[in-house]
Amino acid sequence: MRKLLLFPAVLVLAGIIVACEDEKHTYVANVSDPETTPTMVTEDVTTLISDSGYTRYKIVSPVWNIYDDAKEPHWTFPEGLALENYDLAMKVAANMNCDSATYFSNKRIWRLDGNVVMVNVQRDSFLTQQLFWDQTANKLYSDSFIHIVKARHIIEGYGFVSNQEMTQYSVNRPTAIIPIDGDKAPGSRAPQADTSSVSIDPGSDRPLAPERASRRNNSPFITPVIP
Repeated sequence: MRKLLLFPAVLVLAGIIVACEDEKHTYVANVSDPETTPTMVTEDVTTLISDSGYTRYKIVSPVWNIYDDAKEPHWTFPEGLALENYDLAMKVAANMNCDSATYFSNKRIWRLDGNVVMVNVQRDSFLTQQLFWDQTANKLYSDSFIHIVKARHIIEGYGFVSNQEMTQYSVNRPTAIIPIDGDKAPGSRAPQADTSSVSIDPGSDRPLAPERASRRNNSPFITPVIP
């Protein structure tokens, strides 16, 4: 279902056009604050977005607010976002979930906030509290704490830079590299992994991302898993 907000100024302008068709008309600006009042609100969103003629993204969200008249045009997804990124062959290259998101349309930059969970095609999971995605530079980056679950070990640290498929990445300030099976090199002092919130995929020895708080609260968004 889509809901289009029509503001009083728009209705007034429509009345002027009907009543005075022969007169010259001028644009009547939105009387509401464009920084806080969206130009359009869409609910129960499931949409595909193309880039350079190719379908590249699928967005699912309960609410999509568009602020086209703001000083810096942007979209907001205040109730959460599930996003899939496709390659040119329309295969899922990566997917992401978060509790809220903002897209700055002129800069082509996404900001994902709160329980950000990402999974790449290799089934590596990335968890952080805030992430930026620069579509022009084709990179992801964050200054927040990052928790990466790979096949055999967990990497933790602060600051993260990656390509947008999340297959080539680096952690700026690593704080721990933790073997999942408990093995560690002689003399190493790596802390043991906390596996209390890590689940195992049936039929695989690869751990999935820890369960998100929003999922425990019966959120419609599920930690993404790529087949």
